[in-house]
Amino acid sequence: LEEAAFQLQQIFRIDISIALNILGIESMRAGHYRIAYTCFKLAADRGYSKAQFNVGLCYEHGRGTEKDLEKAAFYYYHAANSCHPMAQYRYARYLLHHRPENEWDRHQKAVAFLEQAAMAGITEAQAYLGVFYMRGLQPKEKRGLKYLLLAAKNGDAQSRYHVGICYEKGLGVQQNLAEAMRHYRQSAAAGNRNSQERLRV
Repeated sequence: LEEAAFQLQQIFRIDISIALNILGIESMRAGHYRIAYTCFKLAADRGYSKAQFNVGLCYEHGRGTEKDLEKAAFYYYHAANSCHPMAQYRYARYLLHHRPENEWDRHQKAVAFLEQAAMAGITEAQAYLGVFYMRGLQPKEKRGLKYLLLAAKNGDAQSRYHVGICYEKGLGVQQNLAEAMRHYRQSAAAGNRNSQERLRV
């Protein structure tokens, strides 16, 4: 009986969090940012990862509350630990951009979160990792190309442009100008100016 009561409490807690998060989304759409933030915060404090991510967004963009990147990172971190892919991406970016680069453990944690987000299908994480691996102190070109191709397949024109560069210069793949042109054309057709310029050259 105690176990059944505990299960009911858990279901009730989750249902309330889902309802609060939905109310927050509807309030945000209506332009009631303060109410949205309050709803997200109530659900986030109950441990609901989607609401934690939304609170992070509120703090990052100053919607319904003051802009505070430290607090945004705090909520992204909690959502990321609950396997929220977009939170993993945003928290990783925060670590890489707002923390000293010499802190190796944070750097490794950021890369691990980016990898998880990329494998969950977050195009932004795939594109970020692709460039990250290409431009590192010790470039990992094959790994970078793998992520650029994933992002390109998900419709990211800038990543498609970078794939073209890889084929043109032989980075992580055998040089192939015809394949480079194919990627530049696809990227240019999606409106990427770098690819349009590269095709002119």
